[in-house]
Amino acid sequence: MPHPDPPASDEAGPDAPDPAGLRQSYQTGRLEPDQLAATWVEQFARWFADATTPGTGVPEANATVFATASADGRPSARTVLLKGFDQRGFVIYTNYTSRKGREAAENPFGSLVFPWYALERQVVAIGTVERVSRAETERYFASRPRGSQLGAWVSHQSQIIESRDVLAARDAELAARWPTGTPVPTPPFWGGLRLVPDTVEFWQGRTNRLHDRLRYRRACAADRWIVERLSP
Repeated sequence: MPHPDPPASDEAGPDAPDPAGLRQSYQTGRLEPDQLAATWVEQFARWFADATTPGTGVPEANATVFATASADGRPSARTVLLKGFDQRGFVIYTNYTSRKGREAAENPFGSLVFPWYALERQVVAIGTVERVSRAETERYFASRPRGSQLGAWVSHQSQIIESRDVLAARDAELAARWPTGTPVPTPPFWGGLRLVPDTVEFWQGRTNRLHDRLRYRRACAADRWIVERLSP
């Protein structure tokens, strides 16, 4: 039997705005099939260039929500940073023992959402998740600032710790192990994940919630994509 709705609560406090009353009309642009690039990666490159243009109001264009699920189907999501994309897919980096790393290994499917609110756009990619090659991971790790390299060793990501002092102590220990000028090796438990898309949807906000949604969908034939419009 369905559960009845719980009674309304004022626990949020009298100063909290009512989310049901918050509305914004999207009027910045439109998206038609004849505006699309020949491939999803070319179209993403166009929109990514728009999002990274100074003055657009997008604070961190490569921030993306990465959703995964456990083997038994329990979902989780978090914001990560895109570190590469090409015709093979979208690449992020993480600790493989983190929740997302474990879930990507046991249930290799995921989704990325790029929420470019200032442009009234979003991109949604859905597909399979695979690890990038070790050589690719090594190259990227070598390009990171030294503090970030040490941070990859310091954090046993997603594990419970007693306090921030645990991180500070381990950071000091590892900074002494690899002093400035000494190369920091790539952790064996750290590396790249690539989302290989089956669909990539480009969403443009329109008035009256009648948004434009155009999706590239991988066809059965290898490297063949179909473009279709979705109802908003």
